Amino acid sequence: MLVALILTMALVAMDTTIVATAIPQVVGDLGGFSLVGWVFSVYLLAQTVTIPIYGKLADLYGRKPVLVFGVVLFLVGSLLSAGSWNMVALIGFRALQGLGAGSIGATVMTIAGDLYDVAERGRVQGWLSSVWGISAVVAPAVGGLFAQYLTWRWIFVVNLPIGALALAMIVRGLHEQVVRRKHRIDFAGAGLLLVASGLLILGLLQGGTAWPWLSLPSVVVFVVAVAAAGLAVVVERRAAEPVMPTWLWTKRVTGGSYVATLTAALMVIGLSVFLPNWAQTVLGLSPVAAGFVLAVMSMTWPLASALSAHLYMRIGFRDTALVGGGFAVAAGVLFSLLPAGTPVWAPVLGSALMGAGMGLIFSPLVIGMQSTVGWSQRGVVTGGAMFARFLGQSLGAAVFGAVTNAVILGRLAKAPRVNGQAPHNVDDVSRLLEHGHPGTREADFLRAVMHASTHAVFVGLLVAAVATVVVLLALVPRRFATTADGLSGAGGDPADLEGDHAGHHQPEAEDLQRGETLVEPHHADAGDQRHPEGGPDGIGDRDG
Repeated sequence: MLVALILTMALVAMDTTIVATAIPQVVGDLGGFSLVGWVFSVYLLAQTVTIPIYGKLADLYGRKPVLVFGVVLFLVGSLLSAGSWNMVALIGFRALQGLGAGSIGATVMTIAGDLYDVAERGRVQGWLSSVWGISAVVAPAVGGLFAQYLTWRWIFVVNLPIGALALAMIVRGLHEQVVRRKHRIDFAGAGLLLVASGLLILGLLQGGTAWPWLSLPSVVVFVVAVAAAGLAVVVERRAAEPVMPTWLWTKRVTGGSYVATLTAALMVIGLSVFLPNWAQTVLGLSPVAAGFVLAVMSMTWPLASALSAHLYMRIGFRDTALVGGGFAVAAGVLFSLLPAGTPVWAPVLGSALMGAGMGLIFSPLVIGMQSTVGWSQRGVVTGGAMFARFLGQSLGAAVFGAVTNAVILGRLAKAPRVNGQAPHNVDDVSRLLEHGHPGTREADFLRAVMHASTHAVFVGLLVAAVATVVVLLALVPRRFATTADGLSGAGGDPADLEGDHAGHHQPEAEDLQRGETLVEPHHADAGDQRHPEGGPDGIGDRDG
């Protein structure tokens, strides 16, 4: 079953990067250059806003139907994207892909928590994280090959055989016995959550690009998002089966972990977006070499994730994440001290440290939260973590983008002309450095501008790393109040999952004592559980 989960996750991981290298060919064929940003934005938007809803549906109706639906929807969107006749059609079909991707991301992580016990989830998380690392290196090259030697449409067609194989393995290998009962779907809460998160992410993605941050559209979008979020809180407090229960954010275990996940995600997007461009324009590296500098993070991330179990079984989930925070702070310090003429090994080391930090932050927190709940709440808890991660990336893209633009615009007021042209924004600087053949004086000035703007981002990475450590210390309890069901994965809950790892044993008592606090599981019927004031019994009650 692990192979099926890896293949399914590969669909989402590859699609994130494979499209970027083929965009020039897509625009040349379909036109609509002014709309090309929406090819990425609409996918991210649809994926992020639906993750909490899919997480709740997986708790209500089982993981298998939700995951199968998501894979089928993703493949239909891929097929339609391959047949797009203009840019508007492609954007619409990319939205359909994003709706499927929202199901895949959260549900795969939830199934991993169902099938494997707490001691093995670190290794499994390492495998799933490695999919993203490999895709970050391989997918852009594959997309470029398809665009150059075949057609850009193959970047979507390639999803079909991979998805079909994963779908067949899921249908045949994953079996659930879910307690069937009538559910009261929280349509009002789901709708308000979609509006609030959708408008928030839309405002973050479009602010400073499609419209100024202080313009009327920006203000309207954020005000409506806040109003919808407020109404969603009211509705979720009263709902019998809320899509995103309020205890997810009020309990320290989940709420604190979500905030730490969000701040850590700021670092991921900051480094992923700005490090390769800095390596090319300031250090003068080739695109391949610049990509390798970033790819190092994708190599140490899954390695650290796979090794995280050895730490959290001994020192606990929170303290393992703190070790990761230490690596992230070290990376932030290193990057913030890099001069313009730094040797290549320095950013490579920083990237390696950041990857190790992320592997030791994200995986233990997700695994720890999954270990505090049983089957009937693991989907919504995992979905909340994935939602926080994607929301952090959207926020990071907006904040760091605004910072770089502000620094560059301030420096360009004194910019010399290059071949009779005066650069006005970051795109002009990159274009002139690549194609303008400026003289030494002009080139040095433009590289200094790019270094100053990226240095501001590097300082932001350090701030985000320190904030993550502070959040872990202040908001996340040192000991997670785990349950027997949460630790073992598949035992004693409304569903018994069977896969290639079903029937595993629970960890020995002495192993558990070295890691987290073991409490007796509650045996109330999962269908009758209500937590209007907080979470399930025991979550976050032992703050250590």
